[in-house]
This record gives sequence, C-alpha cells and structure tokens, in this order.
Amino acid sequence: MKRIGILSDTHSYWDDKYLHYFEPCDEIWHAGDIGSVEVAEKLAAFRPFRAVCGNCDGGDLRLMYRELNRFKCEDVDVLIKHIGGYPGNYDPSVRSTLYAMPPQLFVAGHSHILKVKYDKTLNLLHINPGAAGIQGWHKDRTLVRLTIDGKEFKDLEVITLGD
Repeated sequence: MKRIGILSDTHSYWDDKYLHYFEPCDEIWHAGDIGSVEVAEKLAAFRPFRAVCGNCDGGDLRLMYRELNRFKCEDVDVLIKHIGGYPGNYDPSVRSTLYAMPPQLFVAGHSHILKVKYDKTLNLLHINPGAAGIQGWHKDRTLVRLTIDGKEFKDLEVITLGD
C-alpha cells in the first residue's frame, strides 16, 4: 500500500503547505510546469519524487525529467504527462499511447483545472490535480492525495491550499 501526493503547475512557487499535506505520503508526483529546480529538489528531498517536465519548464528541468513517465506503483500501471487532455478529449501527443496501451492511472496537469474522472472506454482513472502555484487563471490552488493498494485506488482526497 502506498500513499501518493500529486500536484502540478507550481510554476516556481513554493508553499510549505506542500510538505504539510504530503507528510503522510510515501511518494510525491508532479505533473509538470515545476518552474524551478529548487522546487523539484525540495520535494525530492522530502519524499521519493517522480515528475515530468511541462511546456513552461526550462532546460535544466527538461534534462532532469522526461515528457512522459510510465511506471508501476503497487500493481497499477501509471502514466504521467503534463499536457494530456481529458477522457473523451485526450491531447494528440498522448492519445495513441493511451489507446494502444492504456494505463490504469493517467495523471496530467497543464489546464490548472482540478478534475478526477474515470474513463470507462479505456478503463482508467484520470487525475488532473489542478494547479498548486499562484501563476495562472485558476481561483483555487489544489493538491490530490490517494492510496494505491495493490490494484485498488482508495481514500482519494482533494486539498484546497487557500491563500
């Protein structure tokens, strides 16, 4: 059983609340637009850290993190990509990958819009944790936590960070 903290679109913004809310987590996953190496390093120093680079991430972060990150967590096949779209409207850059070999969990960021949706066609859970930073058009800064237990998703929580 693993407890996962998921965030996206920090855009170089650091908030100590990240560590507070990710304290019970075993891993932290970042769905891109990290913004600075410093933010990535602080998160990686706190917990095992997986991330992808986003469209706003510069050269150093692109050297550290790929555009796609696919791995197993417990018995779940996970795919993370910054620009991913949503069930029924996946981004062309990842659509063929999703349809050819769908993961059980697809995590994407970019839109700054929190969305958790089950894709019945591909039999996968899609999570966009919204945006944790202050740059962008979103009104609420959000994070997601969930537990992966074998092949099951449990205790999914949406956390609003506030001002």
